[in-house]
Amino acid sequence: MITESSTGRMVAEPAGPARTAAFHHALDVLEDRRVEFNTQRYVPKDFIALLKKAGMYRASTPAAFGGEPLPPSEFMSMVERISAVDPATGWVSSFGSSLNYFAALPLATQEKIFADGPDVAYAGGLFPMQEAEKVEGGYICSGVWQFASGCRGADLLGIGLKGGPESGGRPLTAVLDPADVEIVDNWGVAGMKATGSHAIRVDRLFVPEEMTFVRGGTPLVDEPLTRYPALAYAAQVLAVVTLGAARGALDYVREVGSSRTSITGGTSKGNRPAYKSGLALAEAELRSGRAFFYQATDEVWAMAVEGTTIADEKVAMLRLAATHAAHVGRNVVLQAFDLAGTGAIYETHPLQRYLQDAMVPAQHAMLQTNTYEAAGAVLLGLEAGIASFP
Repeated sequence: MITESSTGRMVAEPAGPARTAAFHHALDVLEDRRVEFNTQRYVPKDFIALLKKAGMYRASTPAAFGGEPLPPSEFMSMVERISAVDPATGWVSSFGSSLNYFAALPLATQEKIFADGPDVAYAGGLFPMQEAEKVEGGYICSGVWQFASGCRGADLLGIGLKGGPESGGRPLTAVLDPADVEIVDNWGVAGMKATGSHAIRVDRLFVPEEMTFVRGGTPLVDEPLTRYPALAYAAQVLAVVTLGAARGALDYVREVGSSRTSITGGTSKGNRPAYKSGLALAEAELRSGRAFFYQATDEVWAMAVEGTTIADEKVAMLRLAATHAAHVGRNVVLQAFDLAGTGAIYETHPLQRYLQDAMVPAQHAMLQTNTYEAAGAVLLGLEAGIASFP
């Protein structure tokens, strides 16, 4: 039975064995329903409720408001495990990290948001940033925003606004009630189908100024997770989805390769030299990229816990590790696809979910190949050449 607050918001199980069991139950349910989610092209609210029970939607809520913030490595390892079952659902679950943005909201607004409990599912369609009409007390907002991943299961939605003098020219995010937003069903894609990354539309909606914040702006809550670089974390939680996809793909080809005979009755696939060496090389590549990813994360996290200044070079290393993870994971899935042979071309083949979904994260603006160059520039003491980097 799903636990609920007095207002109906789902809440997490108590930390410890009950919450761990809730997470394992969610994985089991996902294995049974992942085809359903991809067919309907979104993760439904009843499954988001299971993730809330597992604590994933209080993992970035400040402790000051009842949250139980997780160290980034711990949270991302959960996203990685979900992604090994279904990467698109892993992508949706990754936005359990996004409530650290809310730390830049006025404290009274944060109290209001978390008044019914810390387990809040947030989704944002931030681009293209729209010009809002500044009026007394807030903004009149109109427009269409793309890529609102998880919008059908969210408790709150965000839209991107062009900033003005009041924000120092920096872009704003406006936080909205989903009841005030129209979801534009336009998510016709080949990969990450279950993310439900539809567009969202509003027409002359008034948004109070206290419901807006500068994305990546100065947090008004001082806790370790609010000190951790917010934009780098946003890139990391997407990149780790690809590491999970790669793990799922490699586990599959390892299981198939362990069978004793092939479909033709000849030498089993796993006993062929190319299969053995291909699996080993892919495993080494994945583990290497993953080790760099988590090493960089834990190094910066320790600085956030201590409250020491995190230099741009350290943040650039997070961005580099994230980009590298997305590209390594994609390469590993392609290697698994190659090992699987002709059968993997069928739409119903188990590798197709990993292949189609794993191609997407490295296409994201925060993980594209130009971020390699930007990271290198920062390491050399040069201008990154990309906005909001690192």
